Amino acid sequence: MAQAINVNSEIGKLKSVLLHRPGAEVENITPDTMESLLFDDIPFLKIAQKEHDFFAQTLRDNGAETLYIEDLATDVFAKDTAVKDEFLTRFLTEAGYKHGRTFDSLKEYLEGLETKEMVDKIYAGVRKNELDLQRSVLSDLAGSDAANPFYLNPLPNAYFTRDPQASMGAGMTINRMTFAARQPESMITEYIMKHHERFAGTPIWRDRNHTTRIEGGDELILSKNVVAIGVSQRTSSKSIQALAKELFSNPLSTFDTVLAVEIPHNHAMMHLDTVFTMINYDQFTVFPGIFSQDGNINVFVLKQGKDGEVEINRMSDLGKALKQVLNLSELDLIETGDGDPIVAPREQWNDGSNTLAIAPGEIVTYDRNYVSIELLKQHGIKVHEILSSELARGRGGARCMSQPLWRDEI
Repeated sequence: MAQAINVNSEIGKLKSVLLHRPGAEVENITPDTMESLLFDDIPFLKIAQKEHDFFAQTLRDNGAETLYIEDLATDVFAKDTAVKDEFLTRFLTEAGYKHGRTFDSLKEYLEGLETKEMVDKIYAGVRKNELDLQRSVLSDLAGSDAANPFYLNPLPNAYFTRDPQASMGAGMTINRMTFAARQPESMITEYIMKHHERFAGTPIWRDRNHTTRIEGGDELILSKNVVAIGVSQRTSSKSIQALAKELFSNPLSTFDTVLAVEIPHNHAMMHLDTVFTMINYDQFTVFPGIFSQDGNINVFVLKQGKDGEVEINRMSDLGKALKQVLNLSELDLIETGDGDPIVAPREQWNDGSNTLAIAPGEIVTYDRNYVSIELLKQHGIKVHEILSSELARGRGGARCMSQPLWRDEI
């Protein structure tokens, strides 16, 4: 089978990318469920879809194929009813249902839908008033479960396709996500990678069947040999060390260095790519709030050690670390909001640092971060501005909303 994934940089010309168009799941957020669903506000779906379509068209206009994960999942489940049955069983089991009346009723309901409708429903969630269940079935649920209007919760974060998985070289990580609200998303990826003919034979560096967490927003491909990974709210140091060990030992991997960058563990800076992205050979965006007052930050360089172990060396200068692992003599760190103490955190909150490079020195970013945009232009970066009124309410920008599957080599 032909190689399906080729991502050896953050900046190579983007040729194929995985997206998810926001759907009914966004309208199934309520003020009472915002926190558990990891949202700070409720986007207006109609406008969010228009903005997402504008984003997707921007990528297509610049030479990228756009694949939608919901369409790939539909292909898989429509082709093989046994795979569909297995998926539904696992999905319901991970949702907390044991075999019994509620489990059987939910499975029967989902199996009775057309495959595309079933996939959409997996994302949108299943409300209790959608099913005509007997009181005896409803009595299976108690306490907070009884108060929840959903049998299956919606997956409104799914339009941030960066996180459930991460393309890395010719392979992919399928991620164990931190919060229950997002964990089902990577199960969908797992089935696509395993059963869709387009991805047959794709190496999986790390699957989702772990107890330690990692998310794609923390995984940055700096070169054919170097991966940067954030030690963050969503990714643990144990996951990074385990992934590094696999990358260093797997003969299909070209990576020999992992740069682990420790960032504040909070919702405002949930992933490394919300505070740091690579946009050219020697240019990076960075939010100054990740540094200490003396400009330092914990950076760990992981390399292959003796007897298959991982050797770790600590540094405190991000710029120096980047120069070392990428063999750069000069570096241009472009600060979000021009480093202004008011502008920088405001634009970082609206993903001013979450830029998506579609070619060296050419990026896509939200139009609302106008101070950062002007600064990027002054540094010679070509900027494609995308609409951001409603999409930004989910706390993720252009990089968060995209999972590159193929980039040209640089």
